[in-house]
Amino acid sequence: MADQTALADIRTDGRPDAAVVRDALGVGVAVGLSGFAFGVTSAGSGLTLWQTCALSLLVFTGASQFALVGALAAGGNPFTAAAGAFFLGVRNAFYGLRLSQLLALPRAVRPFAAQWVIDETAAVALAQPTRRSVRIGFTVTGLSLYVLWNLTTLLGALGAEAIGDTAAWGLDAAGPAVFLALLAPMLTSATERVVAGLAVLLGLGLLPVLPAGLPVLVAALAAPAVLWVRGRRAGREEVR
Repeated sequence: MADQTALADIRTDGRPDAAVVRDALGVGVAVGLSGFAFGVTSAGSGLTLWQTCALSLLVFTGASQFALVGALAAGGNPFTAAAGAFFLGVRNAFYGLRLSQLLALPRAVRPFAAQWVIDETAAVALAQPTRRSVRIGFTVTGLSLYVLWNLTTLLGALGAEAIGDTAAWGLDAAGPAVFLALLAPMLTSATERVVAGLAVLLGLGLLPVLPAGLPVLVAALAAPAVLWVRGRRAGREEVR
């Protein structure tokens, strides 16, 4: 039944495979190169080469990785830094709920595909009109991004000493900038924009007063707060 529902949600006007591959490679290459910035930032934060590479190999979600090393570099508690990174990564679970229906992969493949469920693969896959193009977009984006991200992470970590102070180069902002560039077009409704704006205000406003890593956790409260206010307003309108 779920499979039939997923098929009904997909339009039948497919795209040429070459066009899907081109778009997927464009995203994979563009974002994958920013792994260099993560490698430099992570090494500059005091993590070893192996720790830096392990984060990209096993965690493989840029925003969470940058949040973790950024909090550690600012002197934050490791557990707080990990918690902030974890909550940023939780969004991938919601992507997975939708992608699992669209991809309809065999059970044996799903644990491996789950490693590639991130912002970029979700954005490319969800933009496709047929199951075939969804699978191609997801696979090409995931493979190209995973390979490039890990390769450039290694190169960035190895070259960190030669580059010097990462703050002076501004490389620590590359990952979040890419993430925001991908996120912004997805904010289509007024509620989504309000949530994003409030989260930014909370995160930036609390940076000077809270320990590193905690502003990210507090910013996550923006979504339930906005939805609560919206629910109360809807209830009042119904009463009228």
